[in-house]
Amino acid sequence: MKKNALLATTLSGLEEVLEAELKALGAAQTEIHTRAVSFEGDTSLLYRANLQLRTALRILIPVARFEAEDEKALYEGVRSIDWEQHMRVSDTFAVYATVNSDQFTHSRYVALRSKDAIADFFRDKRGRRPNVDTRAPRLTVRIHIYKKECTVLLDSSGDSLHMRGYRTEKGVAPLNEVLAAGMVRLSGWQPGQPFVDPMCGSGTIAIEAAMMAMNKAPGLLREHFAFQGWKDFDRRLWDELREEAASAVRAIDFEMLAADKEPRATSITRQNMERAGVQGVTVIRKLFRHLEPPQGNGTLVMNPPYGERMKEKEITDFYKMTGDCLKQEWKGYTAWILSSNKDALKRVGLRTSRKLTLFNGPLECKFHCYELY
Repeated sequence: MKKNALLATTLSGLEEVLEAELKALGAAQTEIHTRAVSFEGDTSLLYRANLQLRTALRILIPVARFEAEDEKALYEGVRSIDWEQHMRVSDTFAVYATVNSDQFTHSRYVALRSKDAIADFFRDKRGRRPNVDTRAPRLTVRIHIYKKECTVLLDSSGDSLHMRGYRTEKGVAPLNEVLAAGMVRLSGWQPGQPFVDPMCGSGTIAIEAAMMAMNKAPGLLREHFAFQGWKDFDRRLWDELREEAASAVRAIDFEMLAADKEPRATSITRQNMERAGVQGVTVIRKLFRHLEPPQGNGTLVMNPPYGERMKEKEITDFYKMTGDCLKQEWKGYTAWILSSNKDALKRVGLRTSRKLTLFNGPLECKFHCYELY
């Protein structure tokens, strides 16, 4: 199969984790960028990247790169691409743009001019224009402009890959699935060791960890990827890859625990786990200070409240209690805490062995590691 230049996007702070995932899939020529990793791969790797990657948001194929001084150069650059290689005039399409440029300041206008350029390419060649469909297009085109450099990419994923398909009900401020998977990877936890999320909310961290433990590809839950609508879609190859991934799933034979003090949270977690096809994780309603650690040297990953809905003394007391519990009850564990509240994190009162920066939506967070000897 012919190899193409490909690009996987991710969240800030997860670039190295994504690169490691790509290399494990057999990707060649990987290179880290801001919130993205470029790599080389054939059609099989394109499909497997969408199916298997846990920390990618989208898999994109760059099809052109050119300099655009103004809207005329943008229009001509997009129109000069041979769009018949990628779609038929009877196909629908959509265009989205992101801009970081003095020349181009409105992403919607860039998307509109690029859409016109693609439509005019077909009008001149076939006498009619393809239709735009923003809900379920056959082809999604993404335009990235940085300063004067314009990159035109095809989106092979469609909906963002964090939308696994299991989380239809959400707790308060749920974590993005890609962020949760990245946190588990960054923690260094290995399936076979006990894993605990003591403040599980809607269960995202525990579910992502369980899917890793089961070797369950996150894309198995998805009904559709954008590449399935492409004119060169290889159904036989896709069916083989899905079958291979499904047959690789294994059972969890060690202790995994998700807990929360709120009955609604544990109920939502159980429902999400059922939809995800996750079995073997114990879900209980219990306060953290009353929770008993599973035996062995395990990993604890938590996303506690950041304090937006609590008084300052309440949140600092809460973080101090969390630190006291970790110190007294969780010896032998490695604990990781994600929080945007830097002052509250200081009240944990434990020495950090690693400090990472991640983003939970727009919130800059610290992801701190505590070795509990």
